[in-house]
Amino acid sequence: MEPVILRRYRSDDAAAVTRLFREVYAHHYVQPQVYLPRMITQNQTDGRWHSLLAVSADRVVGHAALIRAEGGRTAELALSVVHPDARGRSIATRLGRELLTRAEAMGYRGVTIKQVTRHPYTQRMAETLGFHGTALFADYAPSPVGDPEPESVVIGYRPLSGHRRPLPAQRWPHSSRRFMQHLCDVFGTDHRAQPWVGPAARLRLHGDRYDGVFEALDAELARQLISLPERWRISLRLRLGQDFATDLQTLSQAGFVFCGVTPDEGSDGWMALFHRGMRQRALTLHCPYMQGLQDDLQRVARP
Repeated sequence: MEPVILRRYRSDDAAAVTRLFREVYAHHYVQPQVYLPRMITQNQTDGRWHSLLAVSADRVVGHAALIRAEGGRTAELALSVVHPDARGRSIATRLGRELLTRAEAMGYRGVTIKQVTRHPYTQRMAETLGFHGTALFADYAPSPVGDPEPESVVIGYRPLSGHRRPLPAQRWPHSSRRFMQHLCDVFGTDHRAQPWVGPAARLRLHGDRYDGVFEALDAELARQLISLPERWRISLRLRLGQDFATDLQTLSQAGFVFCGVTPDEGSDGWMALFHRGMRQRALTLHCPYMQGLQDDLQRVARP
């Protein structure tokens, strides 16, 4: 068996990376830019992607990348793929570990990861790399293997050395206390509020799901959200702060289910994630806290 070496992406690797994604995922991979070598090269040149390759006998058998977040404080460990001929050799874990080291050297404060839920392998790898599951994003994207049901993902976060991302110190509502206290034990707490960056309200259509991002939930905004058609599948991210208990009660009464917290890309703060109108589906998740969020969602999910 030929040894596998890890090396940085080179300018003439784009076609080989595209070929690898085609061989593994056909044309179902959620990020279409991997199918255009020109786009791969552009993302590398612009510094948005920082790729690492696994090579065996001059053949690219693995790929993973750091994707720079919009705010520049964090990166995402993403675009991880290993050829079936090379599986079972911990290549994805090796790529991830090396990229985390590089993320630290590049000055990032933390790294996120999206873990697929149709199998446990990505979730186990993320745990090995030191990520902690923080949220369940239901029906997130089309299936990467062509299944008719969309893929749900577990959001994971790992702070890098010397940086903290504490949660706002408070007494958490009973329904979410065990999970939120777990996250506080992992990431710490702070009484200081993180600044908000960007528009106070955003809403866009993502596939057949509506994604909303909001700085604060007041009575008028709550009425407007509740009035949206019941047939809409909606995911809301709301700034996590001292009003969380009130926000949770308001949104729960409107049919939204709390599904964890995600890093705020514009600051060192967090966003509370809520879903409404998601599909029923059976998932067995590696993390018991993520399984708890999944079970909560299924109690009100659509058939």
